[in-house]
Amino acid sequence: MKKTPSKFKRFFTRKRKLNRSLFGDIMMFLLMLLFGLFSAYPLVMTVSNAFKPLDELFLFPPRLLPRNLTTDNFRDLSELMSQSWIPFTRYFFNTIIITLGGTVGHVILASMCAYPIAKYRFPGRNLFFTIVIYSLMFAPQVTATPNYIIVSRIRLIDTPLAIILPAIASSLGLYLMKQFMEQIPHELIESAKIDGASEYRIYAQIAMPLVKPAWITLIILLFQRLWTHTGGSFIFSEEFKPVSYALSQIAQGSVERAGTIAAVSFVMMIVPVTMFIISQSRVLETFQTSGMK
Repeated sequence: MKKTPSKFKRFFTRKRKLNRSLFGDIMMFLLMLLFGLFSAYPLVMTVSNAFKPLDELFLFPPRLLPRNLTTDNFRDLSELMSQSWIPFTRYFFNTIIITLGGTVGHVILASMCAYPIAKYRFPGRNLFFTIVIYSLMFAPQVTATPNYIIVSRIRLIDTPLAIILPAIASSLGLYLMKQFMEQIPHELIESAKIDGASEYRIYAQIAMPLVKPAWITLIILLFQRLWTHTGGSFIFSEEFKPVSYALSQIAQGSVERAGTIAAVSFVMMIVPVTMFIISQSRVLETFQTSGMK
């Protein structure tokens, strides 16, 4: 005979809803609003300074919003860029090549290496991945000298590939992609093989769509890093310099260029922030609708 559970047991085993008062909801909203305003303050200040006249930039305490909106800072920036013997479009083209080449190459290489490590067993697999994990412990300053020596030995100094290749070979993407690809069920891959799908088709049409949060995150991180890359000690020719280098040279001017410097900060910030906002919505949507368990 089937026993009926007691009222005491049913009380502790049934699903209980979270009960929060209206006062708690209001306090939670105010707390989140406070943190949101604190985080947004530098962003709003950067945008505001770009449209402030020169006299308002030196006020203390500084004003959050300008009283007299002006676009003189951007006009001065345009005039300074037009006086350069290298066209601004050339700097912009170099940045696009470096950013797209490094980002796309890194995502493809990292995902293609992570797929067999995550889904197949082969000799040296664990040792190889352990080395990748240890490589994440080193700061970029530690690996700067070895990177320069390697790039110099293969004669890529003073070319965009001097920045693109180290970005492609970054170990962060391999680690992140491998962790996500381990969540793909083996039964899904086996069923695709039974249906006659090749390894490349499984990788492109099954694995990559399921790990979309991983490679979108990589795109965000690497795009922001490469977009602000100045070329450093790898590129010396002016015609190969990225736009961030040209803007940083303008920002090193005198106090009279304070407005131009504010416009430079706005230009350098707007593209990565816009891409992050767009990509963030895609990441959240993918986490909710990808079907990964």
